[in-house]
Amino acid sequence: MALLLCEHGWDVLARNWTTKGGELDLVVRDGGRLRFVEVKLRQPDDPVGLECVDARKLGRVRHAAEAFLLGYDDLVDEMCLMVAMVTPRDGKLDIELFDDP
Repeated sequence: MALLLCEHGWDVLARNWTTKGGELDLVVRDGGRLRFVEVKLRQPDDPVGLECVDARKLGRVRHAAEAFLLGYDDLVDEMCLMVAMVTPRDGKLDIELFDDP
């Protein structure tokens, strides 16, 4: 996932960044845009979508993002949560990206 975002011009700032009570799968930046990326692996034909990122999970990501920002000094114009739904299919990965689910 990180490699794909790098190929699209994003800089990876952190992977699997943890704090007490939360984790960020990826933190990426493109200019002044900062994204906290939650990566979800699902099986082919799995009907579960964004509902797997429930209120509890969002709270944990928010807590971790706030902790990350306490130690982050660069200016940010825009930030949000991005969910990456990754589905292995025919030897490849299908990836759907959603901003602010």
